[in-house]
Amino acid sequence: MKRRTFVKSAATALPAFAVLGIPSIDFAQEPQPIALPKPEKDGGKSVLASIQERKTMRNVSPDPLPAQTLSNLLWAAFGVNRPEGMRGKPGRTAASASNSQEIDLYVALPQGVYLYEAVSHRLMPVVAGDLRARSGRGAAGTAPVNIFYVVDLARYVVEGQPDRAIGDPEVQKSYYFVATGLIASNVYLFAASQGLAAWFHNCDKVNTPKEFKLRPEQRVLFAQTVGYPAKA
Repeated sequence: MKRRTFVKSAATALPAFAVLGIPSIDFAQEPQPIALPKPEKDGGKSVLASIQERKTMRNVSPDPLPAQTLSNLLWAAFGVNRPEGMRGKPGRTAASASNSQEIDLYVALPQGVYLYEAVSHRLMPVVAGDLRARSGRGAAGTAPVNIFYVVDLARYVVEGQPDRAIGDPEVQKSYYFVATGLIASNVYLFAASQGLAAWFHNCDKVNTPKEFKLRPEQRVLFAQTVGYPAKA
């Protein structure tokens, strides 16, 4: 999608931003990143209570999440929790092999798809339009937030790494599947601590790469739907 098309499409989505609680953004001028509120790092149920409550909930309400909740969710998933980690990179809330940080979170909201940038804690626009249905069927297509897990194989660098097997495709596969699972577990625990519904599942791997403008080194792995539990 061309930049002008994104501007035109995103401009029609301003009401959705208002409902979400994100400050008004003038898309008529140029697509802008969304600066998320500073994440809250306390509150909610305890870790043990969250483990007790953790479960998959497939019935998710379409009601939007507040901006603060979205901010807390993304930080808990794979945000920065310390300025200095291994290999000169900031530390994140989920581990990765040799601190490769190879998993990107593409966040599908009703008005468009955004890339979560952890260091700046913001959402960068990728494509306008409602692509939530690419995450799966049923409630996934109407839930307020769908997180797509995308691996960037270019981040597996052999030079200077203690694990020389990191260039092996089969080894890489084991790494990025584990990394995805660790992030998804963070999402599950955050959801349980806040009384939200979460659902980890497969997604459309055929159309999504093109629509999300992914490079050949990037691969769509899974998706995770988050929102309020649907009322019975």
